[in-house]
Amino acid sequence: MTLLNEHAQQQVAAAIAKVERESDAELVTVLAPRADDYAYIPLLWAGLIALLVPGIVNYYPAWLSAHQLLLVQWLTFIVIGLVFRLPVITTRLIPRRVRHWRAANLARRQFLERKLHHTVGGTGVLIFVCEAERYVEILVDHGISQRIGDDTWEAIVADFTQAVGRGQTLQGFLTCIEACGEHLKRHVPLTQARNELPDRLIILD
Repeated sequence: MTLLNEHAQQQVAAAIAKVERESDAELVTVLAPRADDYAYIPLLWAGLIALLVPGIVNYYPAWLSAHQLLLVQWLTFIVIGLVFRLPVITTRLIPRRVRHWRAANLARRQFLERKLHHTVGGTGVLIFVCEAERYVEILVDHGISQRIGDDTWEAIVADFTQAVGRGQTLQGFLTCIEACGEHLKRHVPLTQARNELPDRLIILD
């Protein structure tokens, strides 16, 4: 996960505060290292490979006893299971659709847990990032969606996703917040000063 130190987090908070001084929108930013630990994935792959190994070994000229084949199978399962537990490998073993489905579920849980649906006028905006899945999503409440179409956020999300892929998560956040602010101050301008939700970057464990 990209390390965002205290100074970086303060930059994100300052960018949010700037947007909220010009708009009624309430922005919340959430950064997750990954959407799931996918603990079952390494075991699944290790089990499948271990089942195939005895049959493959038997094609070699050197015959092994049943005891030796069983030992090879156990060692294969243990070694593959440990190697595939490395985060960089585990992520690659998971289909993109599954990774994004998990990340999207987490984004929606965060929207509810952070109470973005309870803001005055329904002006909550969640900017959510899952780094391992390279997943970015912007979720907005009804007060925003009635004034700004989804296609507006799609281009911003696409640029942010590329930044995450390059390891530029901080710059991605700052650029995304600024881009969102341009639309929000135009379509959801400030009518009253308030700060219902925290401006800080929320980093999930």
